[in-house]
Amino acid sequence: METIRVPVAIVGAGPVGLVLGHLLDAAGVEAVVLERRSRAYVEQRVRAGVIEYGIANFLAEIGVGERLRAKGLVHHGIELRFEGRSHRVPLSELSGGHPITVYGQTELVKDLNRLRLEADRPLLFETEVEAIEGLGQDRPVVVATGPEGPVRVEADWVVGADGAHGVAARCVPEGVFSVASRTYPYAWLGILAEAPPATEELIYCRHERGFALYSMRSPTISRLYLGVDPSESLENWSDDRIWSELNARLATAEMPTIEEGPVVERSITAMRSIVRALLCYRRLVLAGDAVHIVPPTGAKGMNLALAYVRRLAPALAAEVLEGDGRLLDAYSDACLRRIWRAEEFSTYMTQMLHPHPSDDFENGVQLARLRQAVSVRSATETLARNYVDLSSIDLADG
Repeated sequence: METIRVPVAIVGAGPVGLVLGHLLDAAGVEAVVLERRSRAYVEQRVRAGVIEYGIANFLAEIGVGERLRAKGLVHHGIELRFEGRSHRVPLSELSGGHPITVYGQTELVKDLNRLRLEADRPLLFETEVEAIEGLGQDRPVVVATGPEGPVRVEADWVVGADGAHGVAARCVPEGVFSVASRTYPYAWLGILAEAPPATEELIYCRHERGFALYSMRSPTISRLYLGVDPSESLENWSDDRIWSELNARLATAEMPTIEEGPVVERSITAMRSIVRALLCYRRLVLAGDAVHIVPPTGAKGMNLALAYVRRLAPALAAEVLEGDGRLLDAYSDACLRRIWRAEEFSTYMTQMLHPHPSDDFENGVQLARLRQAVSVRSATETLARNYVDLSSIDLADG
């Protein structure tokens, strides 16, 4: 059995785990990152694409912004489409000149993997964590199996960045903290297509047939979504049906059709919200999807997680290097305040843009909210500010 001894063991090599490992290394705290999937898998796993202004700057500051700046698509606005008309929200104009950047999470993970491996920092792929033992002791143990056999990691602290259903979250005994959740009556059918984007900005569309989102990953790759029933099966959605439905929902007099191309990936994702009421349990700290899940409509999931990793890294460093646990003690309360703010915005966007299949009152309210969002300047400014850089808003006053 291979035994590794480090101050911090990080379970999960998504953006959260990799950025945290990088920040800890920079602070002089050695960390090992364990990932059950292969490197090829995590670098092809399609996830979020919108990066907030403040998070893009943060990534540049820590040395992983070069390709993001060179390859990312900078957007200064988004479109809201409803009732057959398009309304542009000038994000930068309403948020101090700040844009968003569209840069696929797959590309960010490639950047972070390369950075870590070139620095010769431990990153163990295809290593399945089976248990985290001794959380009440000074040095808990991560028990795992890697490509060459059993692995035992002894650490002062374990960070669980392995998702809502990962090993880390399951290690916390039931009843230790409450979990608030909501399941929405919507799901997204997402596709990746080899088709040049028909527009330079993201389009959020509420149509009586359902929600649609037009986004992109590069000048030749489009990322598109359709709102569907959570019980839908991919087998019911041929390429022809997908493109027909996208055209029907997104059509306006100015843009009656969109560019089509081969669908190279498709999936259906149910929409839900989850918030765990505690982020630390003994020697275990939870981060990312292990703590929260937000509906994707507000583009907040990864941005939110990276926002509080900025707080977690110095808190862990202070505890490990100086024995000062004050920042870590304050970690949960400070992050939960920001998590609930992101949940509020994501819920607002979700409920505003997804027509209800049977509630006419709800549908009337949705349209009223949309009309207000594009015609009342204060409402448009609030939407723009939250969309562009919610992670950097000072929450000290609420």
